[in-house]
Amino acid sequence: MKSTGISRRMFLSSGAVLAGSAVLAASPLKNWSFREETPSVGEIIDAFIAQVPSGAIPHTVDTLKAGSRDTKVTGVVTTMFATIEVVRKAIDLKANFIIAHEPTFYNHLDDVAWLQQDDVYQYKKALLEKHGIAVWRNHDYIHAHHPDGVNKGVEDMLGWRQWAVKDQPVYELPAPQPLSGLIAELKKKLGIASLRYVGDLQQRCRKILLLPGAYGGKAQIEAIGKYKPDVICCGEIAEWETAEYVRDARAKGDQLSLVVLGHIASEEPGSIFMIDWLKQHFPKVKAFHVHPGNSLSFA
Repeated sequence: MKSTGISRRMFLSSGAVLAGSAVLAASPLKNWSFREETPSVGEIIDAFIAQVPSGAIPHTVDTLKAGSRDTKVTGVVTTMFATIEVVRKAIDLKANFIIAHEPTFYNHLDDVAWLQQDDVYQYKKALLEKHGIAVWRNHDYIHAHHPDGVNKGVEDMLGWRQWAVKDQPVYELPAPQPLSGLIAELKKKLGIASLRYVGDLQQRCRKILLLPGAYGGKAQIEAIGKYKPDVICCGEIAEWETAEYVRDARAKGDQLSLVVLGHIASEEPGSIFMIDWLKQHFPKVKAFHVHPGNSLSFA
């Protein structure tokens, strides 16, 4: 699925000073399969940026959150969140480079000024430093990649590529199916134990609006108005926004449902996309995908 032009909640920063080292301008992609030396963190980062049509993105949040560009890579872990558990797994795997999609230090900009006296932050920072682990956030660049690496990962995992509507975040199934069946398919293919929805489980759904991650209520609601789906499947919501809009739409008489997949479940397939990219361009580097698990549980 190609980019639709809809603004994402976490695509570009406001231009504030970011934590970590700035990503350098993209350099030409090197074919590391014909080189003997171990690539550095910076060389892998630059190789990925070199494949993004826009090149280097000003004011990006995709900076190093720990470690150095000059570190020689012993192994790479791709993941949604570089949690302490993921860091420990990287240590066990003897991997010293983590490519994470989302923040490492609990806010979009990874601003750590307010965390200097926080025990959790200090523990995590010390753990990364002790084991010489570099952490790079790959958010803006993977979404700017063509195709969008996260969307492609989700599409591949669902097996929906043949149903994609060109240049739209929409999939049209060959035949309508009940919302209950769609939910069961999403849970099975994305590995989701439980999810939330608004709608009638017997509603027939054919046109699906798929918005992984956190687009924000305004963008989600505008996309509903633009594409007129039977169901919107999104990563996460603010409960007072899209859920209430869909509830009112149904009260008005619209056949519209909402399925909330969860942020991690809806975007973790992008980390699998990164594994495939690494194996293609850096085949001599050990690369592992480590799922961070879900932070929230259902009682």
